[in-house]
Amino acid sequence: MKRDVANRVPREQSQSMKVLIAPDSYKGCLSAEQVAASMERGIRDVLPEAEIMKVPIADGGEGTVRAIVEAASGRYRQVEVTGPLGAPVNAQFGTIDEGGTAVIEIAAASGLTLVPSGKLNPLAATSRGTGELIRAALDIGCRKLIVGLGGSGTNDGGMGMARALGIRFLDERGEEVPDGGGGLQRLCQIDVSGLDVRIMDSEIVIACDVTNPLVGPRGASIVFGPQKGADPETVQLLDHNLAHLSHVICRELGLEVSHVPGAGAAGGLGAGMLAFLSARMASGFEVVANAAGLERWILWADVVFTGEGRTDGQTSLGKTPVGVAKLAKQRGKPIVCLSGGIGPSSDIALLYGLGIDVIAGATQSPMPLEAAIANAPDLVCHAAASIMRTMTIWSKYDIR
Repeated sequence: MKRDVANRVPREQSQSMKVLIAPDSYKGCLSAEQVAASMERGIRDVLPEAEIMKVPIADGGEGTVRAIVEAASGRYRQVEVTGPLGAPVNAQFGTIDEGGTAVIEIAAASGLTLVPSGKLNPLAATSRGTGELIRAALDIGCRKLIVGLGGSGTNDGGMGMARALGIRFLDERGEEVPDGGGGLQRLCQIDVSGLDVRIMDSEIVIACDVTNPLVGPRGASIVFGPQKGADPETVQLLDHNLAHLSHVICRELGLEVSHVPGAGAAGGLGAGMLAFLSARMASGFEVVANAAGLERWILWADVVFTGEGRTDGQTSLGKTPVGVAKLAKQRGKPIVCLSGGIGPSSDIALLYGLGIDVIAGATQSPMPLEAAIANAPDLVCHAAASIMRTMTIWSKYDIR
């Protein structure tokens, strides 16, 4: 029977909708907090009375410190450390648990954004500043450290980081090899006798958002080297040098790290922290989600919004939207992923199969990247409003 849609009237809603907004940052464009605020603005344009909770999330990369420190009402600290190219930089880390736990992002000390585009040089860039951040946290009494490995500008396998904590990397003449991924080819011996003894009394957790091994086709150099300034010849050299580092680690320390998932994160810093600091690997998303009490807020919500800078095939490998979707599906909650951009349809089909109900991009018409970045807050707002209008049709009218 044909239904009379012309005479249908809106149905009264018995209560306000509860919306959880839990996005990651749009890297290089908006922080997770800014994304959440823009989504909230769009949702309130449609549902002014909605109950909204914003829980910015990260997965070990940009925004990890802020997400955990804000959720735990912690503190921020500033310290001067060595930047990727050797010049001093001011880096921030956080403390929670009454100062017992430090939360560190390696991007703050050894990040790609700290290197001018014309000076990218993974053969020379050092992770020493990350080690100095770790030392600063130890100095104030922290004995648990959560270290997020996203956004690095280095490819030195953690050699610089370990040096700052007392480990020596020597060539065949017993002299220190140069900093950077290029110096690793001269490595013959790793002397751990000078390692800061406080490391052995500390719990170090690697919050990692990728599963890449140290070397090979999916390794640190081949996958991430080009964005750090490596041409094809340099990529191969860096991969060879990290393979050599893993060989020396195996010979000197009795540890095999070359194919451990996540060892290739941050230019091999994952492998370096496993080998030199006895760190343990953890899902960056799960570390942040637990600290933020995300599961509790998902249980409260009627619908969940998440998002990231670009949603594509990489999203399935532990990124925030899939992590949020997994928790939401366990509680039977619908989930919307609103991102800065979306990948090809084959990638999106895979993500629908992982539990995301709606995937949308913030831009609703073709435009230059510069214009999209400049107008990102309004674009996210308008897209969130459009999604919410579509959702409310089904509850506002008796459509079955």
